Amino acid sequence: MTENNKNSRYLKSGLAILAGVVSVAGYAPFDFAPATLLALLGLLWLLQDITPRQAAWRGFLFGLGVFGTGVSWVIISIHEFGHTPIPLASFLTLLLVAYLSLFPTLFAWTVVRLRLIEKSLLFLLMVPALWTLGEWIRGTLMTGFPWLNIGYSQIDTWLVGYAPVVGVYGIGFLMMLSVAAVFLFARCKKISMIVLVVIWGTGWSLQMIEWVTPAGKPLNVTLLQGNISQLNKFEPENRARIMSLYEELTLENLDSDLIVWPETAIPAFYHNVADNYISDILEETRKTGTELLIGVPIKQVTEDSDRPHYYNSAVALGGEYGVYSKRHLVPFGEVVPFGNLLRAIGGIFNVPLSDFSTGGIQAPLNIAGQKAAISICYEIVFGEELAQTAGDSTMLINISNDAWFGDSLAPPQHFSMARMRVRETARPLLRSTNTGITAFVDHKAVVTHLAPSFSVQALKGQIQPMQGETFYVRFGNGIILLIVGLVLVLGGVILRRQQ
Repeated sequence: MTENNKNSRYLKSGLAILAGVVSVAGYAPFDFAPATLLALLGLLWLLQDITPRQAAWRGFLFGLGVFGTGVSWVIISIHEFGHTPIPLASFLTLLLVAYLSLFPTLFAWTVVRLRLIEKSLLFLLMVPALWTLGEWIRGTLMTGFPWLNIGYSQIDTWLVGYAPVVGVYGIGFLMMLSVAAVFLFARCKKISMIVLVVIWGTGWSLQMIEWVTPAGKPLNVTLLQGNISQLNKFEPENRARIMSLYEELTLENLDSDLIVWPETAIPAFYHNVADNYISDILEETRKTGTELLIGVPIKQVTEDSDRPHYYNSAVALGGEYGVYSKRHLVPFGEVVPFGNLLRAIGGIFNVPLSDFSTGGIQAPLNIAGQKAAISICYEIVFGEELAQTAGDSTMLINISNDAWFGDSLAPPQHFSMARMRVRETARPLLRSTNTGITAFVDHKAVVTHLAPSFSVQALKGQIQPMQGETFYVRFGNGIILLIVGLVLVLGGVILRRQQ
């Protein structure tokens, strides 16, 4: 290998990392959507005239750039709140980043291995299908981690018009199809222009469709944001102060139809506070007809188990009593994989709240005369799961505690994904969080009220419940997975015949 060739390879490896880093600018809080499109175009350019092995390496480097930048906040929760030493926290974060980078690695290897760049039509079809398949597997495998799916970078572009039809994975497919069309522009000008005009023009047109209609009168709502430090939230000496804060904020806003508290707002089990603290608050709220939705852990003892079950829950009070318990738990954060085995081996992981139980699929809660599809924290990033109950609801409520991630990229990224759920379901969203981002979002994903982060807030506003059904609510990811499957089968047949 000549010195020039060696330097060129080093340069392109560096460009692969840089392209991954640049792509993060397309997501919240930067929201510069063209950055992700240009970064993906750069990745495709870097896959020209190389071997499959070299392509895999560049795909991996691209992934390191994306996830090493975009999910670097993981180290905060592992180190600061998990009390893990910096070297180990850094290693665990790097391990997660390396795992996530395997998906662009496989994509790049496959594109070059099948020599798609040389076959314009197959390239145009299979590149978006392969990328979307990889993202879907990443969002499903081992409970899934769909963070930074490329569709989220288009939350405020014309492509978001497709969200009620094919969801965020469909937007990612069409985005990658656009990138492929631009890549082929010099070779197939007419086809590329037609593809781009049809994709983006249709996306713009779809935004004009009203998928839903109002369901009843607007609700007057107050969203509470306690701004409680995660470091001392569950220390016994702080419990009275925290509970007094939420009680005070609630009693100051009894002119509301509904008051929503964030995830695990109460640092105690529900049964320990129901007969005194909560009953005292309800005595006041019933005078004004105000209803509550509070985040609180629940401990449940059953006869068929020698261990209690713990649930991360939201409890509706004041009107019709109801409970929603989180269904999609965070591995090692809320549930320990193979926990029973580990406990049997050494008695470890027996600390309460280290192993929540899943609530499974649950119907919307009846609250303030409406039906609310509830999600708790992380699970709102799984659109197909929320779609299973959104059709029977008139609004979405997400309670969260992003204090685990400090003042990092995580809270705005998380909020952006919550807004995508609004686009997919055409339901307005109430979002109450411990430290931010607390907000009202209408059924078009427009943020109408927003509380300053890292401050104590009682955010007041109105929300208009909606009824109706989008294609995504009815079919979930089924439409886009069918398209991806058909494209890959067709592409496979064509490739086989060309051999």
